Amino acid sequence: MFVNLVEFPPIKKGKDKKFKEWFEWSNTVYKKFDGFISRRLIKSTKGKKNYAAIVEHESEETFMVMHLSDKRQKAWAKV
Repeated sequence: MFVNLVEFPPIKKGKDKKFKEWFEWSNTVYKKFDGFISRRLIKSTKGKKNYAAIVEHESEETFMVMHLSDKRQKAWAKV
């Protein structure tokens, strides 16, 4: 298993709901990739107020195929 932690930049005030909607939508894109296991959103409870995501894939190779794909680039551009 390969696990990747993604830290998002701070979300603009009042945009949490839109960000969470984007995150849920983007999961529908990413789950179609071979090797995808899960992607969960987490939020810091102390210090920084950013969101992060825990991404699980079968291997680093399957993660990189997803990460470097056009579909991922288009989904990321929407955030």
